[in-house]
Amino acid sequence: MTTPAKLYGKDLSEYDEVDVDELLAKLSPEEIKILAKEVDPDDSFLPPSQRCNYDCEKEATGPLNRKQLIDHINKQAIETPDQPELKPYVPGTVRGKKWIPPPPPLKEQEASEQITIDLGDEYEQALSDATQEEIIDLAAILGFHSMMNQDQYHASLLNKGQPIGLGWDGITKASKQKIYPQDPPNTTDPDETIKQVQQDDPKLVDLNWNNIKNISDEKFDSLFEGLANNSHLETLSLTNVGLTDRSALKLADALEKNNSLRVVNVETNFISPTGIVRLIKSLLKTKCVEEFRASNQRSQVLGNKIEMEITSLIEKNPTILRLGLHLEYNDARHRIATHLQRNIDTIRKDLALRLQFRFFNHRKTPLIN
Repeated sequence: MTTPAKLYGKDLSEYDEVDVDELLAKLSPEEIKILAKEVDPDDSFLPPSQRCNYDCEKEATGPLNRKQLIDHINKQAIETPDQPELKPYVPGTVRGKKWIPPPPPLKEQEASEQITIDLGDEYEQALSDATQEEIIDLAAILGFHSMMNQDQYHASLLNKGQPIGLGWDGITKASKQKIYPQDPPNTTDPDETIKQVQQDDPKLVDLNWNNIKNISDEKFDSLFEGLANNSHLETLSLTNVGLTDRSALKLADALEKNNSLRVVNVETNFISPTGIVRLIKSLLKTKCVEEFRASNQRSQVLGNKIEMEITSLIEKNPTILRLGLHLEYNDARHRIATHLQRNIDTIRKDLALRLQFRFFNHRKTPLIN
């Protein structure tokens, strides 16, 4: 049992009905000043000038001049003489008590003494007679990866002999960096391929305009106008070509009329989230595109509303198998992944049924005598 808190012999509940304003009206100005000094200075309801117990009785000399105040403080600091030292400074002598670090605890001393381990004559002899290859293998087993370079580590994993000069002497040697040649520029002629698309050339199955700079809007318009009536093109790659929403809408109109495209790639361009939704919506018209990629656009974040709209459109598409798009929310990623896997399983089942149908049709039934 805990006793209730009391103040001057009375319970705190009895002070709830006391009129504070009436009590303050009975106090004199001197008593109010004394009471103000006893107030909690951390009270945020008080102005900053009343949170300090110091009370200056001097009258204000005028408005605050910050620059003049700082100059006065600097002048006082310069003109004030330094306090003389009791003991003069002498180079090389220690004044006062010198700090000596305390000795380490007894447990740490015992642990440092136990680090030296005697392996015995057999192990010492085995380690002294071991070759560099065997020591490197042992280091890899014990996990001393940082003591070896890449060649030594992978050689120990693959149980290969070390090359000359790559033993313990080559611990600090780094393997040479492999220099790969840069990708050659895209030599595809946009004007020639536009003519092939418009003429429905059966030889043009894969159109790759990746990384071609300074493609005009007129060329995009001509390409997409010919794409609407093309029946042989299967792969369209337009990565890093400066594609904007204006051209993306023309591409969406062409995708609604094309029945041959299987792969569409418009990554690394300047398409807005609404433009991406328009492209994905166009895939529902013919339902022939199996792979669509549109990541790394100017707007990296699509937003919850756009992602949910894309998810609902993908769930209505029974033919798409791969989607290259960065999604931020787990719900959208999970639902799209589940639907894509369902489409893949459906295609596998259809393929298995077709194979069974062909097998039974071509099987020779034995003749019954």
